[in-house]
Amino acid sequence: MKIICIGRNYIDHIKELNSDIPKSPVIFIKPETAIIRNNLPFFIPDFSNDIHYETELVIKISRLGKYINEKYANEYYQEIGIGIDFTARDIQRDCIKNGLPWEISKSFDSSAPISNIFINKNEFANLNDINFHLLKNGELVQKGNTKDMIFKFDYLISYISQYFTLKIGDLIFTGTPVGVGKVNQNDILEAFIGDRELLQVKVK
Repeated sequence: MKIICIGRNYIDHIKELNSDIPKSPVIFIKPETAIIRNNLPFFIPDFSNDIHYETELVIKISRLGKYINEKYANEYYQEIGIGIDFTARDIQRDCIKNGLPWEISKSFDSSAPISNIFINKNEFANLNDINFHLLKNGELVQKGNTKDMIFKFDYLISYISQYFTLKIGDLIFTGTPVGVGKVNQNDILEAFIGDRELLQVKVK
């Protein structure tokens, strides 16, 4: 099982990071050891002083696929969950400054908490109009909607499958909206799709 993540998929988030709008999806991969399940806590690693939360909708692949045509991509997933892409922003900045890959800032152990519950896509009236948000210590810090994605679900699946065979159980983190920020010890993060809380993470 692999975790495929999409960067820079919401324009307002791109602006807050002073990045360029991509012409194609920005892809990076997290290992299976990045996953946190069952609402277990996230421990701030010793190697970073600037860990940021990035809440994202997560697609779970339900069918083996390679070179998937976009018009058939909707047949390759049935469920949508939510997760947090923890990012060591200080390390990422240094890597980018020096022209180096920045996987270590994104793909470290426990950097990808995900919800236990995934919602069947048929429960949504419109996959291009899904609201999701993140609370930090009870305050709204991120709010997104799939209508604002640069690259939609089906396009992402098709594009990714040109490079990586998608297997059953693979997860795709689809990008984060504006509002990313630093976490500190004892913070509590609560992630919602619509009005349903699906993920809670305590920072330690």
